Amino acid sequence: MKFVESGNIDGRTVIYFHGAPGSPEEISIFDEHAKKHNLHIICYDRFSIDSSLQNEAYYKYLASVIIDKANGGMVDIIGFSIGCHAAIETSLYLKGTVRELHLISAAAPLDAAEFINSMAGKMVFSMAMKYPTIFTLLSYWQTILAKIAPNVLFKMLFASAMGEDKILSKTADFKGFINPILIHCFKSNVKGYIREIKQYVTPWGNSIVKCSANTHIWHGTSDNWSPVGMARYLKETITTSTHLELITGLSHYTCLYAAVPKICSQLEKT
Repeated sequence: MKFVESGNIDGRTVIYFHGAPGSPEEISIFDEHAKKHNLHIICYDRFSIDSSLQNEAYYKYLASVIIDKANGGMVDIIGFSIGCHAAIETSLYLKGTVRELHLISAAAPLDAAEFINSMAGKMVFSMAMKYPTIFTLLSYWQTILAKIAPNVLFKMLFASAMGEDKILSKTADFKGFINPILIHCFKSNVKGYIREIKQYVTPWGNSIVKCSANTHIWHGTSDNWSPVGMARYLKETITTSTHLELITGLSHYTCLYAAVPKICSQLEKT
């Protein structure tokens, strides 16, 4: 299975679940901090997994790959955005293996509350739930944009950016970071992306109740991709030791940037 790694290869093993849209190249922002705190961060290219693997079979496969990589040892898991859903589901098949679970800008189940009306992605998620064929066609149209006009795709996705994300989205560095991620997601792995979204929009609250890992939630108060109510719901629903850190003024990606050095430092100490 394809993966990207960052930090020190002999360091503490950390598995990162990228967002959707997203790609393993997201972990480039970890590299400096992972090296500093002796972490070996691995991000698997989930969307490249055979799209015939669905639901439980998909998460069991991810767990088996992680168990092989851990080679009998413990791992820490970090999830970002919708990747937090995959991280939680996969953790259920990693019992006794997960040391800590960190959720950044986490997306909670849409059926848990009226979250969807406050989400920038309301149209996409509603389409995936009610009109999956049209959602699939939209995703393939985004594939065309990724090939011929990636800047247009970027502008579409970040037109609704709020909080500090609005400022971040105008910087050349962030565009240089996110455009290759969008191209990789839609141009190369659209079937995996479609699977991820369709599985996310189905009810999965029971998985949160079953989550047994000690959990840390990092969330920006101005996040309109994953509204802050989602973080509070996860804090209240996960039954194990759970810590929520709200970061004032930050939104989706700015929370990711802010959380990375804090998580890396925390992992070294625990």
